[in-house]
Amino acid sequence: MRIVERNWRCPQGELDIIARDGDAVVIVEVRTSSGEGFAGGPVWTVGPDKQRRLIRLARLWLRQTRWRPASVRFDVVAVRRLGWLRWTIDWYRRAFESPEA
Repeated sequence: MRIVERNWRCPQGELDIIARDGDAVVIVEVRTSSGEGFAGGPVWTVGPDKQRRLIRLARLWLRQTRWRPASVRFDVVAVRRLGWLRWTIDWYRRAFESPEA
């Protein structure tokens, strides 16, 4: 996978990471938390509203590029701080999909 853009912003919001995986575009949402404050960890904070927003932003980004990928994938990277200099990083491939996918 190769990063195409980081922290892409527009008036409607931000995409953390836009990457290329073969002929697919991958939208990566990075979520962080300290400890276990939210049941299920940071990945569960990407609920239906956030998913719809990311899909909308991905469409806006694609309209601005000439790239027409074969597919669009939405991943979530969950970073959790467990203590002093102790972190876990979990990558959830295809954390959710666009209804058109």
